[in-house]
Amino acid sequence: MSSISNSLYNIEHLDDLARKETFVHKLHPLVKLIVTLAFLTMVASFGRYEIERLLPLFLYPVIIITLAELPIAPIFKRLLIVEPFIIGIGILNPFFEKKTFVLAGLTLSTGWITFLSIFIKSGLTVASVLLLVATTGMDRLAAALRMLRIPRLFVLQLLLTYRYISVLMEEAERMLRAYALRSPLQKGIHISDWGSFAGQLVLRTFDRAQRVYRAMCVRGFTGEYNTGEHIKFKMADILYLVGWLLFFVVTRMYNIPMLIGTLFTGVIK
Repeated sequence: MSSISNSLYNIEHLDDLARKETFVHKLHPLVKLIVTLAFLTMVASFGRYEIERLLPLFLYPVIIITLAELPIAPIFKRLLIVEPFIIGIGILNPFFEKKTFVLAGLTLSTGWITFLSIFIKSGLTVASVLLLVATTGMDRLAAALRMLRIPRLFVLQLLLTYRYISVLMEEAERMLRAYALRSPLQKGIHISDWGSFAGQLVLRTFDRAQRVYRAMCVRGFTGEYNTGEHIKFKMADILYLVGWLLFFVVTRMYNIPMLIGTLFTGVIK
């Protein structure tokens, strides 16, 4: 039950972070969405051996976390959740790639470079999405998607799925608490009760969803999710967008780490 409570807290914690009033939080959600999409595209555009060219892109999450005054620990913990899957995907590369290179006298497969590239790219992309949600919120993010002419059904499904996860977890937490009170000596759910527990959970969540839907209809819901906010573009939004896009283009066109190394060493290659 504690794990469900922690997961529910983590979801609600992102919503709490999105309610802050920093410079990044006040930016137009469409601008933040476009910058994030550009960042994802830029990260994916680098080749599997161009690890050093990815390093300047770490400035993006660092600057966003600093300007938005976000705690590092929650973001880092969520990154750790996906890292085992990333490692599982990339760990086989050293065994499949036949090319080798020498590092400190050791002959290694180029698959280790590919693995490190996948690890860095995945970390950057997941972090950028987490920062988008933590500085924008799902409601404003849904509004930004509609501004991009994303189909209404897709946006509504995405938003309600996000909300439904928390509803499902709340119902599961209540049922687990009730089960624990009725079976104080039982650790977890007995195997003979798994079927009935899952069935009751589905029925309770469907009933809860129906009540939520009726409440939405009473409040005027007609299929279009309206947040009630009309945010206007400001000069800060334009500067933020142009600044990051220029940075991404320069990072893609030039090898910044090599230029910095050349500047400090005075070696022209």
